[in-house]
Amino acid sequence: MEIFRPSQPPADRPSVAARPPTAVAPRRSRPPGRSPWSLPLAVVLVLAGVFATGAGLGRSVGPFDWAPAGGDRPARSETVGLSASRPVRLSVPAIKVAAPVAPVGQARDGSIAVPPLERHNETGWYDRGPTPGEAGPAVIVGHVDTKSGPSVFYDLGKLHPGDLIEVARADRSVVVFKVDTVEHFPKDQLPAERIYGHDGPPGLRLITCGGQFIGGRTGYADNVIAFATLHSSRKP
Repeated sequence: MEIFRPSQPPADRPSVAARPPTAVAPRRSRPPGRSPWSLPLAVVLVLAGVFATGAGLGRSVGPFDWAPAGGDRPARSETVGLSASRPVRLSVPAIKVAAPVAPVGQARDGSIAVPPLERHNETGWYDRGPTPGEAGPAVIVGHVDTKSGPSVFYDLGKLHPGDLIEVARADRSVVVFKVDTVEHFPKDQLPAERIYGHDGPPGLRLITCGGQFIGGRTGYADNVIAFATLHSSRKP
């Protein structure tokens, strides 16, 4: 998998995930304290071209292909999960990742935003979805590289089933996820129904870009996604 090629540096515009699906269940307002974010287009994950070039998600396919309007979050399922608490730090020992997590929302074009390139070693939690440990899949995105070299999720494609991911939350709890699969998708063929939502057991999706760097607004041709399920949790 060709990720970083100094001879063909990524463009400044991010490009990482497919446009998040629109709610099909009754909506409710975000819990208090979750304000919508809007980052400059230069740091947008183009979801209908979707993440930052260094992060890189493409357009989703499947039954969902939308973004919730007005920052509302879909109603939750009854699946048991932890209470909401925003993630603050991500640790992936197998690929030597230890990084802050900042909330990211949607850009003006409806795509998922990513951390600014000057903070390319941070990760971004999609704050329109579940927090890690709640029912449904939480989404954390990150850049793969910049013009200067590798970024936080440069080695994401090297994860294997069984590898552990730890997420520290604002309530001082730590949730641990176990990797199920690591998969590559062309940016125009992302399975939105596996990435977004508030249904099912607590899960985590780590997403970056990968494959061939083709430049322009597309950046990289593919997305790399680590799918993980909740393994355990602990409190101090």
